Amino acid sequence: MKNFGSTFEYEQQRNNELMKSYRASIERSTFIRRDEVLKATVNSPASRFWVSERRAAIVIARMIKGDKLHYMRPLKREMFQEIYRRFLLLKGENPDASILHLASLVVAQPAPKFYLEPGSAKVIISKNRKRRFKFHRHG
Repeated sequence: MKNFGSTFEYEQQRNNELMKSYRASIERSTFIRRDEVLKATVNSPASRFWVSERRAAIVIARMIKGDKLHYMRPLKREMFQEIYRRFLLLKGENPDASILHLASLVVAQPAPKFYLEPGSAKVIISKNRKRRFKFHRHG
């Protein structure tokens, strides 16, 4: 569980990429239905898994011990299962490598999607647009 008030080191990079994907989803739409655009946005490929190397290593270590991650939200669990699947492939090729090293390699790989709920993306996009609007008005 993430600590309250903790920050995500890749947050700005993720938000920028999410905005780019959002704009691309709008451009591909014949009719702009926000719910459909948001769904397409979060299901777009991402340049990496949006989780820190350290957090991924912690979860992988739990999964090695048999943790099924039942307490996680479905999309988070799905993301970590994909990370773990890729970790196991790398571990087979590099049996002496540390969990942290392999986790770092995995999370830097392209991800099949953002692993965000459309509603979460909507909040991130709205905040980002407000911040950019405010910056452009006062900047």
